[in-house]
Parts: sequence; structure tokens; C-alpha cells
Amino acid sequence: MVIARINFKNSPNKEEMSMSKGTVKWFNADKGFGFITPADGGKDLFVHHSEIQAGGGYATLNDGQEVEFEVGQGQKGPCANKVQPL
Repeated sequence: MVIARINFKNSPNKEEMSMSKGTVKWFNADKGFGFITPADGGKDLFVHHSEIQAGGGYATLNDGQEVEFEVGQGQKGPCANKVQPL
């Protein structure tokens, strides 16, 4: 039997985790996805409607809308996770 010790004391809390900012390049509400241009000038990131944190239900974004997000890794490359409209 293997027992693992997890040290939560050194785990980052929500305030310590770095959120990125960007602008919605385009979002297709019918298909439920689009792209965000990071404010730091990196490559555009794919965003799926399921990653939009906007109070439940089917959420969409507007072209040109400012957002905050975490950068994640999707099947086809970098993507935006936990997207919060600003």
C-alpha cells in the first residue's frame, strides 16, 4: 500500500494564482467557441463556452470584450480556462 502526503500549506491559493488578461478576438455563440488575444501579445487562445465563468447556463462572449483567464493546454494547443468577463 502506498500513502502519499499532500502538503496543502504550500499550495497556491486563488489570490496567488496568476490570471492573464486579454480581449475576445471573436466568439461564435452558435458553435460555442472563439479566440482570445492575450494582453501580453502572445498567440491567440482557443476558448470554449464551457470555460466561461458567468453564473451558470450557456454563456457567450462578445467580440472586443475584455476578459481574465488562466492559460491551459487543450488537445490542439494552448487554450483559455476559467474565463471571467470584466
